[in-house]
Amino acid sequence: MIRRHFFLVLAAVALGLMIVAAILRVAFAGDEGAGPGAGPGGAGGGRGQAVSEAVVTLRPFSDQINVLGVARGRRSVNITSATSQLITAVMFRDGQRVSAGTPLVQLQAAEEDASIIQARANVVQAEREYERYRVLAERGIAPRVTAEQAETDLASARAALAAAEARRGDSLIRAPFAGTLGLSTVTPGTLISPGAVITTLDDTDVIRVDFPVPERYLGVLRQGLPITATADAYGEDTFSGRIALIDTRINETTRAVTARAEFPNPGGRIRPGMLMRVGIQQGLRQAPSVPESAVQYEGEGAFVYRIAPGENGSTAQRVEIEAGSVEDGFVEIVSGLAANDRVVGSGLNRIQPNAPIRVAGGGAPAHAPATASAR
Repeated sequence: MIRRHFFLVLAAVALGLMIVAAILRVAFAGDEGAGPGAGPGGAGGGRGQAVSEAVVTLRPFSDQINVLGVARGRRSVNITSATSQLITAVMFRDGQRVSAGTPLVQLQAAEEDASIIQARANVVQAEREYERYRVLAERGIAPRVTAEQAETDLASARAALAAAEARRGDSLIRAPFAGTLGLSTVTPGTLISPGAVITTLDDTDVIRVDFPVPERYLGVLRQGLPITATADAYGEDTFSGRIALIDTRINETTRAVTARAEFPNPGGRIRPGMLMRVGIQQGLRQAPSVPESAVQYEGEGAFVYRIAPGENGSTAQRVEIEAGSVEDGFVEIVSGLAANDRVVGSGLNRIQPNAPIRVAGGGAPAHAPATASAR
């Protein structure tokens, strides 16, 4: 009996020692986790969520009017024929750059060639008749009116020859201006009819873009105003140009005026028919800004977490802001923050208002240079 009581007491003592050891282990583990800088005023900011820091900085933002336009060549034309005729020769390649007057297509011209031969023979005959009657008239043998009639017949024969040569010239289709030819499906033997497109010709050294601008911005527009444009095909690449002309009339239905912009096009990157997103800058302004990752949107509003001092370190203070423009990854702060305020740079969805936080990396990553350029 005594032995049994002894073992029960021994078991109770062992259980008590195990409980005490567990309590001490938990207590010492908490002290080690706090670390030497975890107390009030320490650099770690307590045992809260680790966050990155962003500093509110001033940077330029632009007031910009954004509109859509369609790119067109400085000069564009569809090459067609004025008559129905067979093509006997194609003298160009698809995509070829040509100069003004370059022969492109030769149409069948056997009838025109015969007309030229006949007209030249008529001119020779008329010259002989005129020369003979002129000499006879000078000698007084033939009346002067006969010589005058022969001179008239000669002029008519020469005019008929010029007309025949002009018709022969119409059978050779030439490039009306310098540019780049498009795709074509015609070959020798193709019967072409009036209005049918043989090929296209575009002068794309300079691209024109016509776009509508609401009349309330008419005071901003002026000839020579620099503008920028982007195209979906080239992502964020921008093209610089200027306003070349503003229409004299405002559309009564849309209440918009049409402006024409010109863009230099080295390398032919912009092609006729391409949709262009045109941005017209009204001016630049300096405003406080933070990275987009530091802003959380909620309904129609937005907020950030400002890094504020707390009793035991830094805390995340929720601040409602009014967001403005977004440019180059930065959000304009219209109200709610001031320059040099420190905010949480990322991971906002893991933070609770007024919760303890600790800044990782000393807050350097999110600094934005105040001289960053605006688009």
